[in-house]
Amino acid sequence: MDKKDNKNQYIIRNLRHDEIGLWEDFLSEAIYVPERVKPPAKEIIELPERKLYIEEFGIRPGDNCLVADFGGKAIGAVWARIMDDYGHVDDETPSIAISLYREYRGQGIGSRMMREMLEQLKAQGYKRASLSVQKTNYAVKMYRKLGFAIVDENEEEYIMVCELQGGAKI
Repeated sequence: MDKKDNKNQYIIRNLRHDEIGLWEDFLSEAIYVPERVKPPAKEIIELPERKLYIEEFGIRPGDNCLVADFGGKAIGAVWARIMDDYGHVDDETPSIAISLYREYRGQGIGSRMMREMLEQLKAQGYKRASLSVQKTNYAVKMYRKLGFAIVDENEEEYIMVCELQGGAKI
């Protein structure tokens, strides 16, 4: 799955076992913090509703993780698993989370990671993927471009689904 993008000098590849320690950084970076809002303490990832994104990752069906690698350094991750998280729609649909270090955002890397994850899930036979995103998060636009549609919402968040069998723009 190593695909080289000569323009940006990064590759998208599967997470290596020796990189499991990066989970806490990426989970922390995945938390959307609006401008002029103080980021939460890193300990927030210890909460059960956050831990379920990474706990015992790799042993359940639907567990997938890709990283963006820039010169041998993992700079971002996108992972999917079937879990009862904020973006849960049913027990057959993997929920996706994505994280990219701030200095690498806005360069198309996140979109590419998402496209490759959607392709991987489709190849594994999943019919759709879901996610949860705060309404004020700039990533909503990216998700729509990738084929995600809003299927539910609450005061703060959208639940979005991408149909992989024909609906995804991958």
